[in-house]
Parts: sequence; structure tokens; C-alpha cells
Amino acid sequence: MENYVFDGSFEGLLCAVFNWFERRPGQVKLQTEAVFQPDAFVPCLHIVNEREKADRVWKGLQASLSKATLRKFYCTYLSELEEGYTALFEFACYLFIEGAAIENNYGNAYVLALSKIAKKVEREKHRMEAFIRFQHNADGIYYCGIDPDFNVLPLIATHFKNRYADQQWIIYDLKRDYGLFYDLSKVEEINIDFNQWQKTTGIASAIVSEKEGLYALLWKDYFKSTNIQARKNTKLHVQHVPKRYWKYLTEKQFKQD
Repeated sequence: MENYVFDGSFEGLLCAVFNWFERRPGQVKLQTEAVFQPDAFVPCLHIVNEREKADRVWKGLQASLSKATLRKFYCTYLSELEEGYTALFEFACYLFIEGAAIENNYGNAYVLALSKIAKKVEREKHRMEAFIRFQHNADGIYYCGIDPDFNVLPLIATHFKNRYADQQWIIYDLKRDYGLFYDLSKVEEINIDFNQWQKTTGIASAIVSEKEGLYALLWKDYFKSTNIQARKNTKLHVQHVPKRYWKYLTEKQFKQD
């Protein structure tokens, strides 16, 4: 057994695969630097990121896998789960040894793990697309702060660019401290200095548009007026809209009966 330690980046993961085939050390335990605990009795290799090696592995994956499986691979990486990184490493090694036919071999634990983890990430992506609510700030930019379980910003960028093509917006991942900014032509990654911004799912009241409060009030009134108490089914509602997403919804920002 040998420990492979990488920095948690996609490039680092691919370089770990390259190093395994270059060195053939036998059984390996892949860990990120964030969780690695040195063991005096287990040899350790710290993976050095090299773009050329990572590109060779990625091109090999692209040549061997369908687009659907490549997306599962990437979604599993975005889960940021240690077991996800292990599954990706073992899956890639298994693929390059056995050939492309293994991608649908769900009898293999790592092929199955990719499918299960990717499904969770895709579910989080769809929920973010459904539940994100923007606030209009005084600069004319629409803002929403989120803290998803998984790193789904790369997966939702196209959806929001297409849906809100006529307005500038920011979606900021508070947990990972980066966001997406759309300037009416392109989407780019940004970082915000929260010394001036309130670090919540909303934005500081001082920079909210004067009309934002009215819009929120009108939406809440509409929601109340269309809500039929006699047909209220809280259990079913929570199944479709879990409580942890309520903080994103304007209509939930008042006392529930």
C-alpha cells in the first residue's frame, strides 16, 4: 500500500493516474492534502501537477468514454467527496487496463460509485436552477448567494446565461468563495470582497435596489393569495422543496402557517 496525495484539483487527479501507470506501485490510497495524515509505516508520494501529463490522461479518457460517462466523471469530481476522488482514480486505472467496454460494467464498485455520486450532483444542479432567486441591487446587477452541497457552479452557468440573457447577474458560492458574473456577453469567475458585502444568501440592504422590497412584497402577496390552505400538504411539499433550500425562496421569507 502507498499513499498518493494530491491538491484536490482536476489536474492533480489526472496526474495521479499518470503517475500510477508510470510507476506501477501496486495498491494505492488516494487522498487530498486537506485530509492526509502521514503514516511512518506507509510510503507516500505527493503528486506534482504537470499539465502535459494531465492532458494525456484526459485525452485518453475522451477517446475511450462516451459523452454521458465523461459527464459522470466530471460531476463526480465536482462532488468534492473523498470517496468520489478514489472512485475516479480507480475507475480511470481500471479503464486504461481493461478497455472502454468497462464503462457500463456496474458490477464494478467504482463504475457504480461514479454513477451514484454523479446522480447526486446532477440533482443538486437541477435544484439550484429551480430554487435560485435573485435580488436586484442598486448597481442594476442581480445577485444571489448560495451554499450548495456540491460545486455545481460550472454546471449551471449555461442555464442562467440562456435564461437571463438580458440582465447582468452574479451567482456566488459562499461556501467555496467564488462566483459567476454575467456581463450580457460572457460568464466569468469572480471573487467578492465581503468586507463591503454582507456574507449571506442575500445582499446588504444598503446596496439593494429601492424597488427590490416592493417586488418581494408583491411576490409574497401573490404566493399567499394563490395558496389554498385546505389543500396544504406539507409532507409532499418538503419532498419536492427540501427545507434547506427555503432560504433561497422569496415566498418563504415570511412566517408559515
